[in-house]
Amino acid sequence: MEFNELDDRRLREMAAAGDDVLECLRVLEKTNGNVVGELLREVETFYEFDHCPPGDVYDDETHAQYYYHAHREGEHGHFHTFLREKGMPAGLRPIEQSEAEFMAERDDLLSHLVAISMDQQGMPLAVFTTNRWVTADNWYQAEDVIAMLDHFEIDQAWPSWPANRWLGAMLRLFRPQIEQVIRQRDVRVADWHRQHPDGDVFEDRRLDLASYQEISIQQQIDGVQAALAQRH
Repeated sequence: MEFNELDDRRLREMAAAGDDVLECLRVLEKTNGNVVGELLREVETFYEFDHCPPGDVYDDETHAQYYYHAHREGEHGHFHTFLREKGMPAGLRPIEQSEAEFMAERDDLLSHLVAISMDQQGMPLAVFTTNRWVTADNWYQAEDVIAMLDHFEIDQAWPSWPANRWLGAMLRLFRPQIEQVIRQRDVRVADWHRQHPDGDVFEDRRLDLASYQEISIQQQIDGVQAALAQRH
């Protein structure tokens, strides 16, 4: 990550987000908790693929949505973040694409933003994106998804105020990496379609993970602070 290539505004936003992330972790650590534990504390048995909490977390003012679940090796689980149609910037529309059954079951549009992989200690491992069939959303081009990132906010106490605040801050702290994996997602899907022109790329079960990048909270904060220090 080349922090010196970022402008002052972006660096300051990331620095403020880093403070929020650390503050959420601090208050949770006082009771030996973490953001994943906040979501699992009322779950008797955490089954693979089950959305946690049941029914997802949805803010009916911002129309942001997320859930946590597990089904991948090498992690405890991961967050999936979304924005629904009413929360999107005006004028954004999905690209021309195939129709899947799940689309007819909804009365609005939905875009997956990014997923955050978590380790056994409730700390982030990576940000990644997936193919459409994995998250059952509508496919928007990368630049439109990136435009949605500023609109993701869960401004409520349920199921956990620190977990909600932490997740929103993570999308701001790691904004450059998230933009990168979203753009890489489109390149990967386009390449796959060229290699398999006779199939429906969005529903091809052979392509699930579209892009992936490891992250570290402390390294990100250190990099942002060093870049800001060089300018002032």
